[in-house]
Formats: sequence, C-alpha cells, structure tokens
Amino acid sequence: MKAIRSRHPKFLMAVVTDARVNAAFRGERSDFKSKPDALIQVLRLMLQSDNFIGQVCYRAKARMQQLGIPFLPRVMHRLSIMSSGMMIGDPVVIEPGVYIVHGQVVIDGITEIGSGAVIAPFTSIGLQAGVLVGPKIARNVNVGTGARVLGDLSVGTGATIGANAVVTRDVEAGAVVVGVPARPVVPRS
Repeated sequence: MKAIRSRHPKFLMAVVTDARVNAAFRGERSDFKSKPDALIQVLRLMLQSDNFIGQVCYRAKARMQQLGIPFLPRVMHRLSIMSSGMMIGDPVVIEPGVYIVHGQVVIDGITEIGSGAVIAPFTSIGLQAGVLVGPKIARNVNVGTGARVLGDLSVGTGATIGANAVVTRDVEAGAVVVGVPARPVVPRS
C-alpha cells in the first residue's frame, strides 16, 4: 500500500487541475487567473456540484493516507459517500484532470485512472471476485453511464465504453465497446 500511496498526486495541484476540467466540461471559465481565483473556483464548484465535492474528499483522503494521518481519511471517505454517493477505495490512484460527471460512482481495487478520463454516473470500476487488482484505464477514456469495468485489465488511450457495457477484457486504444459482455463496435462501411 505504501508504494501505491506514494503515486498519489499532490493535493492542491490535483484539486486545481480537477477544478479546471470540471469547469471546462460545465461550460464555465476554466482559466484561473491566480491562486486566490483558483481557490474561489474550487470552493464554488464544491458548493455547486455533487461530483466535485466527492472528488475533493477523495483527494484529501488519499493525501492524508499518504502522510500517515490516522482517522481523518475515513472521515473524508464517509463525506465523499454522503455528499455524492461516490465510493473510491484506498488503493485507487486517479491522475489529476479526471471528470466524474455526477456522483453514484464506485471505484475500488488496485485501480489506476489516467487524466482526461470522463466517468459517467452509476458506474462501477474495480474488482472481480477473488482478485484485488482492478483495471488500468489510460488517458482520455470515456466510461458511459452504468458501465462496469471489472478485473485485471487495461483500457487503452481514447477508448469509449458504452452505457451499461460490462467490460471484463482488455480494450484497445481508440476502440468503442458496447454490450454485455462488451465487444468492439465495427464501423459500417
């Protein structure tokens, strides 16, 4: 766990990057002019967006665990669940700049999510029974509403996982997968 926790990004840098991405997806100003402006925008997003407050709680939890602070990480975890229905487990590493559209997301296991990923509500990303290693999701992946990405697998850069798809095998970079079980969509000619 110590090796995994050492890979978490610094708290402030991650939160400000997440705020920029959130603001951009919401069609709002995402170029923060100064540190005070960034702080104001972070606080504004926390008040206006259920997903963002949950994401900030996850970032705080991860940083406190990295620093070895007892008890408070559990409080932040519970606040994330109560505020947004977002449950992000301890060994999950999320790069800065991930957009979680709304709450109601479960991410667990030894899972990695790259920057630029978009995660829609009601998704589960993580474990299959008996295996502690979850998915490695590359940059700029779009995970649709209700999708399940489960097990020790890789999702390549720029892939799209359709709504309600169940992914249990690797997804190539740039692929679009749909269905149960998820299969690549073949473009019509």
